[in-house]
Amino acid sequence: MTKKFIPTDFKIPEVLETDRFRLRMITVNDVKKDYDAVMTSIEHLQKTKPFGPNHKWPTKDLPYEQDLIDLGWHQKEFQKRSSFAFTVMNLDETECLGCVYIYPSDNPNYDAIIMMWVRQSEVANELDEILFSSVKKWIQDKWPFKKVAYPGREVSWDEFE
Repeated sequence: MTKKFIPTDFKIPEVLETDRFRLRMITVNDVKKDYDAVMTSIEHLQKTKPFGPNHKWPTKDLPYEQDLIDLGWHQKEFQKRSSFAFTVMNLDETECLGCVYIYPSDNPNYDAIIMMWVRQSEVANELDEILFSSVKKWIQDKWPFKKVAYPGREVSWDEFE
C-alpha cells in the first residue's frame, strides 16, 4: 500500500492572499488568463526553467486547447488530492501572475516538491521573491509536510534528482 500524499482528514488551504496576489486552486475557467501569462512569458520561462533544466515547457506552438487540457488535469488531481496546482492572480482576478505546484516527491528525502513561476512582466516587480517567501511560510504554517523541496531554489536540480 502506498503512503497517501496528505492525510485524508487534512483540510486543504483554499487561499493564500497577500497585498500583492491571491493564490487559489486553478481550474479550467482560468484558461484564458493562464494562457496569456504563459504565452507572454515563454522567453522568461525557458530561461528560468522552473520545472528543471531539461524541461522544454512552454513552447511558442503551445495550443490553447492543450493549456485547457493541462488545467483540467491539474483541477482533477486537486480534486483527487494527489497534487495541487494553484493560480497566482492579481487581487481583482483580472490577470494571472503565475502558478504554484505542490507534488508528492519521488525523492525519499522529501515529502513534497514545490515549483512555481511568475509571468515575465512581474519579474521587475520582484514578485518571484515575494511569492517564494510567502509560499514557503504558507507551506510551513498550513500544510502537513515535514520535509519540502524547492528544487532550483533551495536545492539544486542535480542534488534533488
